[in-house]
This record gives sequence, structure tokens and C-alpha cells, in this order.
Amino acid sequence: MENEKPLFINGDKFVPFINEEKIQERISELAEEISKDYKDSVPIFIGVLNGSFIFMADLLKKISIESEVDFFKLSSYGDAKISSGKVKMVKDLNCDPNGRDIIIVEDIVDTGLSIKYIEELFENYHPRSMKVVTLLMKPDSLKYNVKIDYIGFQIPSRFVIGYGLDYQQRFRNLPSIYILSE
Repeated sequence: MENEKPLFINGDKFVPFINEEKIQERISELAEEISKDYKDSVPIFIGVLNGSFIFMADLLKKISIESEVDFFKLSSYGDAKISSGKVKMVKDLNCDPNGRDIIIVEDIVDTGLSIKYIEELFENYHPRSMKVVTLLMKPDSLKYNVKIDYIGFQIPSRFVIGYGLDYQQRFRNLPSIYILSE
């Protein structure tokens, strides 16, 4: 990461945090673990838009079992750096998850509010099983008792961008993850 320079955005300084190579290494490990756990199943990977799309694409390329894909979109941030504390559904599922093995794909678990909302939502769907995979988790920010089954990286409670994570809908396309400098 020595060759990656800090980014200055709206007066904030973001410094390199997790490089692309490290991200891809960890995704390979997660894919191997999930493929092993679901070797006798055809799970539906459900990405939480917009943030999960890059992580989910790279994860699915490395999954060695048959699977299906769907997305839904939740909103809890708007244009802010912190969650609004309220979640709303913006796009619902197209698949029928009843009786199926579901793997929810998140970019980041912060307070756990979105996961709590998803758990409550899926009580109505009656899946066979439901697990959660996230690229990033902020354990010190958790406010809800939620179970995350597969975690890419545990990170401090600071704002991050890149690799699908945005700041006011921008900077998702950065191949590495940057963290707001203290």
C-alpha cells in the first residue's frame, strides 16, 4: 500500500487501509469456507444493494458450488457518514426464499440495524436456513445482537470508502479500502 496515496474528499483525509490483494485473498478464503458448508445445497446469495455488489461479484466468482443470485436494496444512510437509525426497503426480492438456504451478502456491518431488519423480514419468508457474510464488520459499533456467520475483516469504528463502500454514492469503484484519518 506504500504506492497508494491518501485521498482528500470534501476536506476529509482518507488513508489506504486494506489493499486489493489482501481483499481478494480473504474473499478466496470465505468462498472456500462457504462452498464447503453448502456442498450439498444450492443456496441463494442475496446481495444488499448498493454496497455489496463488488464484494458479491468477486465472492461468487470464487464459489465452487451451484448457486442462485438475487438482490434487495435497503436504505439507512442517505448521504450521511453515519446511519440514520431507520431502515427502509427500496427494492424487494425477485426470488422465492421459502424453504431455501439463504446467504445474505453485506459490504459492512456497523450497528447491526440492517441485519436485524433483514432477520425480521425473513421471518415472513420461512427459509430453510439463513446465514450472513460480510466483507467488513465494526464490532465496537454493534448495537443489536445479530449473528454474522462469515466475516472478511473486523475493523475499527471509523468511516471507510472504496471497494463498493461509498461516500455520498461516490468512490465505490476504488479497488482498495480507505479509512477516514483520525
